[in-house]
Amino acid sequence: MKALIFDMDGLMIDSERLYFESERQIAARFGKTVSNQILWKMMGRKPVESIRIFIKDLNIQVGDEEILRMRNQMMRDKLKNDLVAMNGLYEIIENFKAKMKLAISTGAPREFLDIVLDKLQLRDVFAFCQTSDDIRNGKPDPEIYIKTCQGLGLNSGQCVVLEDSENGVVAGKRAGCYVIAIPSEYTRGQRFDLADFIADDLFAAGQHIMEMNVKPGYKTK
Repeated sequence: MKALIFDMDGLMIDSERLYFESERQIAARFGKTVSNQILWKMMGRKPVESIRIFIKDLNIQVGDEEILRMRNQMMRDKLKNDLVAMNGLYEIIENFKAKMKLAISTGAPREFLDIVLDKLQLRDVFAFCQTSDDIRNGKPDPEIYIKTCQGLGLNSGQCVVLEDSENGVVAGKRAGCYVIAIPSEYTRGQRFDLADFIADDLFAAGQHIMEMNVKPGYKTK
């Protein structure tokens, strides 16, 4: 394996909590409540795709651009003031930055990625970053991971993907990558049977990758 590709939201940073808060606050403004099932469907997708699911499932009579503007403003504030790295993020980066190319594939816009990289002081760590800004179809479509592998100059079979959501796992597998699922408290109710390996946290994921790369005869699915 020559590259390690990180999802961002819920994998690198504890941002699913912030998205859930924002979306529930928006729903409340319209006298609605939003279930975990709806929020799960929205995960990993392009921003406008997730907002269209939100509007349709809650039957909100407002345009997607207006709802997206509301959520973006909330998320800007939350990312700037309440951004927390997931446990083990710095350790897994330190352990693999000299051994594998590191990349990010996120359904978030470039604006949010820039905030995260600057706040966590990780801007110079990643060889390639792919956001939702220049893809047509968000996760679970494989486009974002296919483009990331191309950007790294590698075949998808040489890349390990780290994901916390069902949509992300499906996207990674459809792209042909080896996928490690790391469910968070916000995604543990989702299905991860397509993942090649399920880890409790980033520490366990890192240990598994080390075993993959050093065990003689180790084969991925």
